[in-house]
Amino acid sequence: MVLLILGLVLFAGVHLVPSLAPGLKASWHSKFGEGGYKGSFSLLLLLSFGLIIAGWRSAQPELVYLPVPEIKHLALLLIVVGFFLFVISNRPSRVCQWIRHPQLTGLLLWALAHLLLNGDNRSVTLFGALGIWAIVEMVAINRREGAWVKAESPPLTTEVISAAITIVVVALVVSVHPYLSGMPVF
Repeated sequence: MVLLILGLVLFAGVHLVPSLAPGLKASWHSKFGEGGYKGSFSLLLLLSFGLIIAGWRSAQPELVYLPVPEIKHLALLLIVVGFFLFVISNRPSRVCQWIRHPQLTGLLLWALAHLLLNGDNRSVTLFGALGIWAIVEMVAINRREGAWVKAESPPLTTEVISAAITIVVVALVVSVHPYLSGMPVF
């Protein structure tokens, strides 16, 4: 569990630097330049993913609560919606008229769905921490950026393309899920 927690702390810490420690970000940026900042940021995130995956796989799962089997389909739907929000976070979308932070909202739905599906200690640690981080990050970004300026709505075909991309992404994630987590989706 120690590796899992270290990975989560590193992941959250690196992501929160721009919002909660702008002086550290500026120092980091001036010291290494734009490419060095982005490169070191990316390397730290890769390290955090490695620690999270290694920590997940090495942790001995212990039951914290029993998931309710009747909500499995709802949880899977939340995961698909979460992935759709991830996809539209880097594309124009009508949904962005209602959701200011689609990527973080998608992560929050993904984490919540995993908490509904899994009741072991490592799941509670991983998905609970990521869900809390997403909420903290949204609040921090809102404070940093101020008022929400909404983009214009794109044509409806953009949503159809985003839905198609989501289907491909979900299929890929389902296929690699057993290798990352050691657990098949179905």
